[in-house]
Amino acid sequence: MGDPKFPDRKYERPSHPWEGERIKRETNLVIKYGLRNKRELWRVQSMLREIRRQARILQARNRTGDEQSLKETQALLRRCQRLGLVGDTADLNDLLLITVEDLLGRRLQTVAFKKGLARTIVQARQFIVHGHISLGGRRLTIPGYLLRRGEEELVSYTPSSPLSNDMHPMRPEPGFVGVLKEPERKEQERFTPVKKIEKKVAEKVIEVAEKSAVDVADVVPDAEDREKEE
Repeated sequence: MGDPKFPDRKYERPSHPWEGERIKRETNLVIKYGLRNKRELWRVQSMLREIRRQARILQARNRTGDEQSLKETQALLRRCQRLGLVGDTADLNDLLLITVEDLLGRRLQTVAFKKGLARTIVQARQFIVHGHISLGGRRLTIPGYLLRRGEEELVSYTPSSPLSNDMHPMRPEPGFVGVLKEPERKEQERFTPVKKIEKKVAEKVIEVAEKSAVDVADVVPDAEDREKEE
């Protein structure tokens, strides 16, 4: 159980901390879904990893005809169906096709933005944390709350919030629908230490060449000057 002051960590860190492709992929998801940090993403990834693990184990147990595994299979399917991750006719193979973005799309923050309650995904998080968003009239201040099936229609402004007024300046325009977009990042030129040295050497060579050209021009007279002297 552990000490109540020090709850167990609900996520697993990446096994290798310095993988460029994984870091870039996680950063894009954090920006796209307005997450506070990568710990929120790791928590969702750990949840998805556990669902897949249980599905693979139950597939192996179902081949043996275990009655208990059939009950656990139905319980796992009902759980994913309640979260809106799969349909009513789904099986264990469908659970293995669930992606991280499917889970991130069930967060209260994402649903509030897609319903047009906020102009940006970051503003949706701000409204939730400040208590401006409610679920069925009940104020909810957890952006990472996973909505169950059918709860999307219950997401609205808190009745006691100033944002419930249609004339509030921070509300989006009528008919606005939030659309998640992939973050646009400009690739910056990266110099390795060798390239930096080569660049400095090239600049130095150009500087010396320009200085030498100036010195030679001062020493060697032009052809017109020589004709005048003759």
